[in-house]
Formats: sequence, C-alpha cells, structure tokens
Amino acid sequence: MIDSILDKMTIEEQVSLLSGADFWTTVPVERLDVPKIKVTDGPNGARGAGSLVGGVKATCFPVAIALGATWNPDLVERMGVALAQQAKSKGAAVLLAPTVNIHRSGLNGRNFECYSEDPMLTAELAVAYIKGVQSQGIAATIKHFAGNESEIERQTMSSDIDERTLREIYFPPFEQAVRRAGVMAVMSSYNRLNGTYTSEHAWLLTKVLREEWGFDGIVMSDWFGSHSTAETINAGLDLEMPGPARDRGEKLVAAVREGRVEAATVRAAARRILLLLERVGAFEKKPDLTEQAVDLPEDRALIRRLGAEGAVLLKNDGVLPLAKTSLDRIAVIGPNAASARVMGGGSAQIAAHYTVSPLEGIRAALSNANSVSHAVGCRHNRLIEVAKGKITVEYFKGRGCRGTPLHVETVDKGEFFWFELPSGELDPANFSARMTMQFVPEESGDHVFGMTNAGLARLFVDGRLTVDGHDGWTRGENYFGTANDEQRGTVALDAGKAHAVTVEYDPPVATGEGINLTAIRFGVEKPLGEADIEDAVETALNADVALLFVGRDGEWDTEGLDLPDMRLPGRQEELIERVAAINANTVVVLQTGGPVEMPWLGKVRAVLQIWYPGQEMGNAVADVLFGDVEPGGRLPQTFPKALADNSAMTGDPAVYPGKDGHVRYAEGVFVGYRHHDTRAVEPLFAFGFGLGYTRFNWGEPRLSASEMGAEGVTISVDLTNIGDRAGSELVQLYVRSPKSRVERPDKELRAFAKLSLPPGETGTAEMRILPRDLAYFDIEAGAFRAEPGDYQLIVAANAADIRFVIDLPSPLDYLLPPSHQATSLIA
Repeated sequence: MIDSILDKMTIEEQVSLLSGADFWTTVPVERLDVPKIKVTDGPNGARGAGSLVGGVKATCFPVAIALGATWNPDLVERMGVALAQQAKSKGAAVLLAPTVNIHRSGLNGRNFECYSEDPMLTAELAVAYIKGVQSQGIAATIKHFAGNESEIERQTMSSDIDERTLREIYFPPFEQAVRRAGVMAVMSSYNRLNGTYTSEHAWLLTKVLREEWGFDGIVMSDWFGSHSTAETINAGLDLEMPGPARDRGEKLVAAVREGRVEAATVRAAARRILLLLERVGAFEKKPDLTEQAVDLPEDRALIRRLGAEGAVLLKNDGVLPLAKTSLDRIAVIGPNAASARVMGGGSAQIAAHYTVSPLEGIRAALSNANSVSHAVGCRHNRLIEVAKGKITVEYFKGRGCRGTPLHVETVDKGEFFWFELPSGELDPANFSARMTMQFVPEESGDHVFGMTNAGLARLFVDGRLTVDGHDGWTRGENYFGTANDEQRGTVALDAGKAHAVTVEYDPPVATGEGINLTAIRFGVEKPLGEADIEDAVETALNADVALLFVGRDGEWDTEGLDLPDMRLPGRQEELIERVAAINANTVVVLQTGGPVEMPWLGKVRAVLQIWYPGQEMGNAVADVLFGDVEPGGRLPQTFPKALADNSAMTGDPAVYPGKDGHVRYAEGVFVGYRHHDTRAVEPLFAFGFGLGYTRFNWGEPRLSASEMGAEGVTISVDLTNIGDRAGSELVQLYVRSPKSRVERPDKELRAFAKLSLPPGETGTAEMRILPRDLAYFDIEAGAFRAEPGDYQLIVAANAADIRFVIDLPSPLDYLLPPSHQATSLIA
C-alpha cells in the first residue's frame, strides 16, 4: 500500500511529508487519504498540544532518574503501557520519549530526564519503556542522538567525543532500543558531534543508525534543531520539526530539481513517514486529535508504587521507619514540605491532574493530623514565586494591547507558554495580551515582583511600572534561552489591601534563527529571612522527629540551563544544620534531579532521596517514611563528595562547560563509577547504593560454564530475606578485564537482577552475559573485541560493596562487528 501511495505522489507531496504542519502534527495529503498524526512530549507524561504549563490535564509519572533508581525494567514497562494510553487520550500517535543521554557531569539541567550514568542500566530501562509504549500502537521516540549531556549552548556546541567512547558509553542505549525494542522513531540532538550538526551527520544517522544497527524508522529533528536543506535529507533526517517547513518545502523541491538531492532520497524518507503512519494504525482508522483528561485509579496506584520503588535511603541509623502510633509531635519543615515538587522543568512539564505535597501525604497517613506542625524555614526558588489567583487575560490583534480584545479568558496562574493561541484570528507573530489580577498580601512589608519573558513585557503595580521586561531586553537563560533573565522590582505593600497588578505583553520579533517562542512568567513574594528560620527551629524544638524536605525544583532542574554547582540553593544547608542542632531525630528528605553535596550528612539521622516522583509524591514518601512499603531505590548515578571529584570537572573549561563552541569529553569511557573506581576517588555514595528496612543473606554464586563461550554464561545467586519485613535486594554483576592493549575501567556493569521477597523467603537472581560483555571497542578493527584472557566476574550490592569475585577464562579472541549480531572468532 505504501509504495502504491508513493507512486501516485508528486515530488511536492512527498516533500510535504518531511516537515511538520505545525508544532505538533505532520502534514496530511488529503488527495491520497494520507492522514496527519500528532506527536506529544514525554517522558513522564503525555501533555498534548496545549501550553507547556497549561492545557488539558495529564497524568504525571516519575521522572527518568527516579525510574533509573528503581532498577526495575518490568515496572518501567508497565509505565510505558500506561503512558501509551495517556498519549491516546491526547489524540497523539507518537510519544517524544524516552531520553537516554548519559549522566556525565552531574550539572546537566536535564539530568533528571535521563536514567543513569551507566549505558547498560540506561539501555535496559529504555528497552522496557519502549516495549511498553509500542505494545499499545504508540510510537516511542528515543532521544537525543547524540552527545547532548549539557544544556550550555546546546544549539551550537560541538560535543567532541572519540569513537570508542561513543560506542561504549553514549551509543548503547540507542543501539539496544533499535535492536531489541524496535523503536519507531529517533530524535537528533541540537548539538554538533565532532563539528557537524547531528541533524546533518551522515555517519551518525545513516552509517551507524541505519546501516549498522538496521534502524528502519524515522529520524526527526529536535524542535528547530535542523539548519539546512540538502545536508539534512542527504544525511538521513526524515522529518523537520516543528512546522511549517523552514528548510524543506519549496527549498527541498528546488534542491531535487537542481540535482543537490536525489529524488530517490526524498522518496525513501517519505516512505519511512508513511511506514510510521501504518505502524501506528493511522491508515486503518483516521486519528482523532481530540484531547481528554483521563485520570485512572490504576495509574495513581502505579505512580505511588514507582515513587516508593525509586526512593533511595542513603542513611538510616535506626530512626526509619517511623512508628505512626508512638509519635505525638512531628515537625514537617522546608521549602519542599508544603509544595508538591513532582516534576522537572522544560519540555517535560505537564499540567498534572493533581499533586500531593509531603505535608498532605503525611497528614493523610496519620489518624491524628493535628500532631503535624509545619514551617517553611527558607526558600530555594531560582525565580520569584509565580502569581496565583484569578487572572484575567485579554488578547488583542496587533501589538500594544490596543482596541477591543478579541478574546478574554480567566486563568489561575501567572505563567503562559503559547504553542497555540486561544483564537484562530490571532496571529502568533502579531498579537498582544494584557493580564490583570488583584493581589492581596497576607503581611505588610516589602514584596518582590519578578518577570521573565520571551517577547517584550511590562509589569505595573497600582498603575506604576515596577518591572521592565521591554526596554533593553536581552536574551538570558529562561525558556530554553529565548527569554530574558528574570527582572525584579520591590514594592512596599499593606496586608489585607488589594493591589492591582497589570502585565502587558508583545510577542518577540522572529529572527528566523534558532528557537522562537512566546512565553511569559510573572510572580510576587515576600522575602523570607532570619525570623523564618528561627520559626522552623522553634517548630522542630519539641517535636519527636523533624522531617526536613529540601532540595531543588523544576526551576533549577530544567531544560535550557545547567546547574551552577551541586550545593543546595538558598539557606537550606543552614536550615538543616540549625534544625539538627536542636532535634536529635532529624530526617532529611531530598528532592533533586541528581547528586548533591552533603556537608551536613554527619549531623542528621537519616537521608532519603525521592527525586521528582510524580503526582502521588506526598503519598509515596509517607508510605516509605512510615514503613508501609520499603524504600526500593538504588542510586543510578554516583554521588561524589564534591563537584571536583566528577570526571568532567578537570578545571579545564574546554572539558566542561565548553570553550569556543566545543566541549571535549576528555575523560573518555571513565564516566561515573568507572572514573571513581579506576582513579581511586572515593564517592559520597557509590553507584547502585541504597539501604532497605530488612536484611538479606547471599549464597555463593553458581556459573553455568567454567569459561566464556559463544553462547555466554549464566550466573545464579540465591538470596534469603533474613529480616522480619518484606524487602528487595539488588544484585549487580560487573566484569573486570585482564590487561589489554587499551586502558579499561576497573569494572563495568554488565547485568543486574532485583528480587523482592517476604521475610524468610529465598529467591534466585539469574544474570547472563555474552562475549560482547567482555569487550571494548577496537578502533582499528572497527568492532567490539574481547581479547583472550582471565576475566573476573564481580558480584556486588553496589559499586563499592563487592560480595564475590569469580575468575572466568575466555580462551578465544572474539570480534563483534557493529553491523552484525553474530560473533566472529579470530584465531
């Protein structure tokens, strides 16, 4: 059928398929009954085509690093199935997820959106996620291919990575997604790879992805991430997003006529687009693009379970789990206590059906909610707290908010990210909006108003210009680098008195270069100070236990910028120290999208890392704190003692964050625990570390063969839960290689198994490795090579907790060309 359609298409119609119609849909060819389909952002939800911060409500699942911490592919596959149903509820046929870039620096703004520092763990979870999504007829899109491990100058930066490092660290999740999961779509990254934009990188998109790995799906650009006509199509980029066409359309038709692009190249790309439509069932049933809010009880239960399964108990001297019946006074303190920080920022954001804060979850878990007291202590927000309440928005034709508004609506939050305007009569490049609200402060005193805008805007308080986001506007870090840095103004306000707040907004003038977005965010807050920390200390003073909810939020952990350091922002470290000094039972609950330094670690009794675990966050954390379930998570990323201990932090700006448009991955394959183990750099918490509420006995490992053969070796380990509670244990299998012609890491993760057992029960963890699991990538041979020699299998609870070391001879020289699954034996 597909070839029949192609035969009937003009070159113009074939070309039309190779660009989006708009921000979220493909181009139909109505003459031939070729429908359009919708794509939607993931990876922790399915947002639909609405605003990045609004639109139809959606189910909010845990972020990727929280999934990485579960080490549970089966559960992640179940989430993929649920996400596919959410995509269908938004009329979408393609989910733009998962993200599988590697945790390189610890400072990447999208660290939270990626699974792990380890390619094997990342690959296992990505394969499970994709299988779940695609089992329901929804296409998954693995991203960002490749070398996007930082947000700094990401649209132009060249990630300079040698081929061995690419093959061993950064490619495996993509490769396994193609070979094992049959992923239907791949998204190229914004950055350049070794000097060439990935969207026009023929070696990357054609030789490696298609010819070596056998990928037969579509390659799409990241949004506004393609920069040429002939170069992209010839390299293997099928779909330019978003639409309408910028470098395709008539430009591509002309390139064909001029001989710069072969007509067969266009046909092949168009064929892959049609094949995608066929795979998602678009020809069988015309897609219904209607969006609905579907909130299912089974999704709620899954999110709650995932939240606990990914919660990592980093320290516990016996204070956890808390006994509900013996606690008369519980202090719940910190900037993340009463606020539900359920997701990171950027394109992963969705409008969740609801959110449960830790304070709400804890109170709901107790029969006497009055035993819980609360104090915020300090703030950690990067931006002024967003305005909330009844906000009237008037939309006008043309700039300057002149005349009669064309459309009027009421919203409850002072943040707008317009993918689509509320009326088709409004021109995205030539409209304006006026937002008005009444702000009634609870306390008298100075209040700070803040605003950041992609476009031009002014904020007035009681008719006086307070924040100027118009005159002298320059690009900053917000909204993916399209908005200015937040501008602020201070006004003395009286408690209980209504103050008129007005914001007038004009869209940016399109430059035709890079991303152009229309967005604005404004807010107001009364600064917290010493009295607020003292109030938190007083709240904790006579409590049986002080629960400190600290960390970051989606303003820090966000697409578009990297973190400035690995410290807790604001006065949170001081808050922890002062509370711990007066309450001996202080428990710190962390919410970050990656590692954080902990100078206060020795002063608290327990530390629980819960990441951003989705809309059921408060319930999930209460489940863990009170022992209704165990903390099932293990770290998917090494937590260094200090930022300088990270392998990318050499002090050379060319290595991080980049210099003169290039960032050099000088550490090569020595990323994460590979660096810490090989270079003898002791971490704060090792890769794979995590405590539980029970104890396990490990039996001696058993091997299915005494040496490596072409069929591989299976390793079995019996585990017995010798505690009095149900719990889980993670068995990690590393390979240590003999001396080689290239330097190799001390050990590399090659398999793992996670068992959940009731008290007294025994189970068997089984793991299998193949010759490639012994291999490194041999540049000269252009293949993975496992040299003959005596290898060691390391059975461990985490990278620093080795339980058994087993010798495994491998008598043959294995050569595994990347274009073949078969193993070649070299005499």
